[in-house]
Amino acid sequence: MAETSRPTIIDFVEKYTAKYADKTFLREKQGDVWTETSFKKTRDEGRILAAGFMALGLKKGEKVALLSEGRNLWVMTEFGILYAGGVDVPLSYKLESDYDLTFRINHSDAQFVVASVGELHKVRRVIDQCPAVKKVIVLDDIELQPNEIFIGTVREMGLKFLKDHAAELEARIASIGPDDYANISYTSGTTADPKGILLTHRNYTANVEQGSSVIQIHEDAVMLIVLPLDHCFAHVAGFYTMMMYGGSIATVPVGKTQLATLRNIPGAIRDTRPHIMLSVPAISRSFKKNIEGAIRAKGPKVEKLFNWAVKLAIGYNREYYNAGKPWIKHFWKKPIIKFFDKKLFKTVRDSAFGGRMEFFVGGGALLDIELQRWFCAIGVPIFQGYGLSEATPIICANSTGHTIFGSSGRTVEPMDIKICDEDGNEVPDGVTGEIVIRGENVMAGYWKNPESTASTIIDGWLHTGDRGYLYAPNRRFLYVTGRFKSLLISADGEKYSPEGYEDSLTDGSKYIDQVIIHNNQNPYTIVLIVPNKEALRRTLKEKHPALDPESREGKVAMLQMIQAECDSYKKGGSHEGMFPDKWLPTAIAVLPEPFTEQNGLVNSTSKIVRGKVEKFYADRIDYAYTPEGKQLLNEKNIESI
Repeated sequence: MAETSRPTIIDFVEKYTAKYADKTFLREKQGDVWTETSFKKTRDEGRILAAGFMALGLKKGEKVALLSEGRNLWVMTEFGILYAGGVDVPLSYKLESDYDLTFRINHSDAQFVVASVGELHKVRRVIDQCPAVKKVIVLDDIELQPNEIFIGTVREMGLKFLKDHAAELEARIASIGPDDYANISYTSGTTADPKGILLTHRNYTANVEQGSSVIQIHEDAVMLIVLPLDHCFAHVAGFYTMMMYGGSIATVPVGKTQLATLRNIPGAIRDTRPHIMLSVPAISRSFKKNIEGAIRAKGPKVEKLFNWAVKLAIGYNREYYNAGKPWIKHFWKKPIIKFFDKKLFKTVRDSAFGGRMEFFVGGGALLDIELQRWFCAIGVPIFQGYGLSEATPIICANSTGHTIFGSSGRTVEPMDIKICDEDGNEVPDGVTGEIVIRGENVMAGYWKNPESTASTIIDGWLHTGDRGYLYAPNRRFLYVTGRFKSLLISADGEKYSPEGYEDSLTDGSKYIDQVIIHNNQNPYTIVLIVPNKEALRRTLKEKHPALDPESREGKVAMLQMIQAECDSYKKGGSHEGMFPDKWLPTAIAVLPEPFTEQNGLVNSTSKIVRGKVEKFYADRIDYAYTPEGKQLLNEKNIESI
């Protein structure tokens, strides 16, 4: 294979599976036994499945949807699709609604759907609504329905195809270029319809190269991937990075439910004893909670000692880059921390993480800085990174020896980055604005959506929609502070544009004049509402003439009218299914005054300035995340209505 400066995923896989041929690449638990699959075997199985896809009639550039939990066959099947010149459409196993699934299958023009037995029931529910799909390929040997085929049969077809038509597969492989699409990765759109992010072969190989400029992995390292494999983060930081360094990836054994799979994580850690894990804040918090629970169970003396040791280590580590400084103030802590690390923290690492864990790579939402400090104190740092699918996805990351807690780490190289104000002008280092990047990791665009593509990629620059600033003393470090415009980010890293819900609520309700929904890596979404007090009072007078609108009872009744409007989007409501349930507000904050130009919350074109509203009402937002503020009939709502 000839070396190229712009390799395809095929070039990349061929190179590293040849280099590490007999080393273990995939680890998977089958029954009670963990199996090991070599680099060469993984590549060979991918080629056989590619031949099988060709035998089924898959043409270059055609799409194949893949819906499965993490497992070896996920990786091999995707390699099969790519080697056959196809485009994989990886789908999240978290998709539950029929609409979400049919939209992605039909919008992507998928010709085939691959599904595990655990996800097959979803496909069977909707397959009649997907006329372009020629076959459903099932990853497990079960009783099949019409138009379904077992992956083992596809493999047999591939072996036969290779006997008679091997040259055709080689010609197909040779025809694949770096700018050919590899994935259509779906993300949430402004309304119920998501956008399909087009990622090319070179997007992926470029981002792996870029990622190596900030994080290195040692050969033979084991990575446990606890995240869904459909996301490009698992591809780049998982499959391809470990492949380049000669490491291996393990997946969590699949349970009968998503919750059961999560419960399998501790056992997978004990069995595989990973050196690295890909994680998100929600999982990291769960680890911390479990560790603290185990310590608490050992009694108050052990708990007190552990907490004191953690506090001491946090004080010594500071923001990581300045650990132990100034020396004159902190030198005495070092031998004590070393003692506790050997006698206490090592025991925690052995029992909770298998004893070999070197670090987590944190993706998705931003990690709480206190969480980072806590994990670093016990000797298993979580290195915060930042990226998005449109950037395939890595933009920056902290790493061993190169970390500043609170930052999202060093930006990858080569890649251009700038921070822009709302008019698109570049601002100086240290000034907050929109994060804008340019590089070979920038997506090819949105599938069948030229308008969104044109507004997101301008003159080659990707406008991320996220806010941040470059650290003035060292501009290689990026601080991500939240959303630039309206993008919401939940605690697990999923993103969502709220305008559709906001417009629907204000357009459809006579009681609600203005709306902002808010979620900045919080456990739930809240809604800030400017009520139409006149309309509320009119209805109150009609339905409850005896109630005084200034009385507490009258105010309670009006708040319940607002609650009913919001609840109409939930299950059983008149607007059920219009928007994803997880983004519907849990708490309501009724505001005392409207957003206007006079108070600076509306601009000259009558558009609400989200960032200013969130800053202006920061206390109400914080209050809505308290147990008291979460309740509709809290005193602030009563007062505001």
